[in-house]
Amino acid sequence: MNLLQSRALLDNYKLQDRYIREEGRVFLTGTQALVRLPIVQRELDRQNGLNTAGFISGYRGSPLGGYDQELWRARQFMGEHNIDFMPAINEDLAATAILGTQQVESDVARKVDGVFSIWYGKGPGVDRAGDALKHGNAYGSSPHGGVLVIAGDDHGCVSSSMSHQSDVAFMAFFMPTLNPASVEEYVHYGLYGFAMSRFSGCWVGFKAISETVESAASVNLTELPEFRIPKDYQAPDFGLHYRWPDLPGPQVEARMVEKLDAVRAFARANPIDQRIYNIPEARLGIITTGKAHLDLMEALKMLGVDEQRAREIGIDIYKVGMVWPLETEGARAFLRGKKEV
Repeated sequence: MNLLQSRALLDNYKLQDRYIREEGRVFLTGTQALVRLPIVQRELDRQNGLNTAGFISGYRGSPLGGYDQELWRARQFMGEHNIDFMPAINEDLAATAILGTQQVESDVARKVDGVFSIWYGKGPGVDRAGDALKHGNAYGSSPHGGVLVIAGDDHGCVSSSMSHQSDVAFMAFFMPTLNPASVEEYVHYGLYGFAMSRFSGCWVGFKAISETVESAASVNLTELPEFRIPKDYQAPDFGLHYRWPDLPGPQVEARMVEKLDAVRAFARANPIDQRIYNIPEARLGIITTGKAHLDLMEALKMLGVDEQRAREIGIDIYKVGMVWPLETEGARAFLRGKKEV
């Protein structure tokens, strides 16, 4: 795109472009990026020949206190993409309703190929809904559905009774967790989470901390991603996804272990962790995730350490996108030869 085209797009920019524009740049808050996410997922499915629907449910709470309002404002675009928003009385009922959406593919009378779903709530809501979220993840997602669990984490205790982070709770639920660093990464990580959920049968956690979800940025719109099916993984005979009937028993626990193996295989085939400078001979390594990565890069900039200077003094940086379970092959490759991390 040349400068003249960029100016033309800017001159014609409308507020609704944040949800309908497919190329160029749009201005998004973190909350609006989470509204754009299911719209983009629906379009990605359409391009891949899938007739899907979307479902969003949760309970408001800072830093996601305005998510429901933004979804209501965008209801025209939601309706055009067959996405239903149904706020719940509490976080537990929202998670239970979302589990129901993953049963659609087992219904012979279904009208869609699958339903992708978003649960949202603040960190204490993750704790409150723990039983429902744990059961939902155990029973799983459907191959053309998928579930993203968005936790509004208030690390700084800005608007909560106590500081909280949902990482450890997600680990207890056996739920893989993504930690985006910026508004621009929200849509990409969200699409990644849906694809991982569909492949592995897991519900996927997604951290939305106050400093990011309540910020805004001019975001470059990239081409829709293509996710690769791992070639080094074979699903067990009993499968990975929700099925009917599926009664309680040891098979649910056995399937959870297999699902995490599938998550690791998906992460190997579709790396989300990044080597920022890729300096094989570096003696020192710094591992970051989420907003802390941007804080580190800003600190290095203030110290006058750019890529060239980092190469001179032997510092390399590894940005982790999926904080649990850690994709170990990429991490080991980064650690190789380092004297200190």
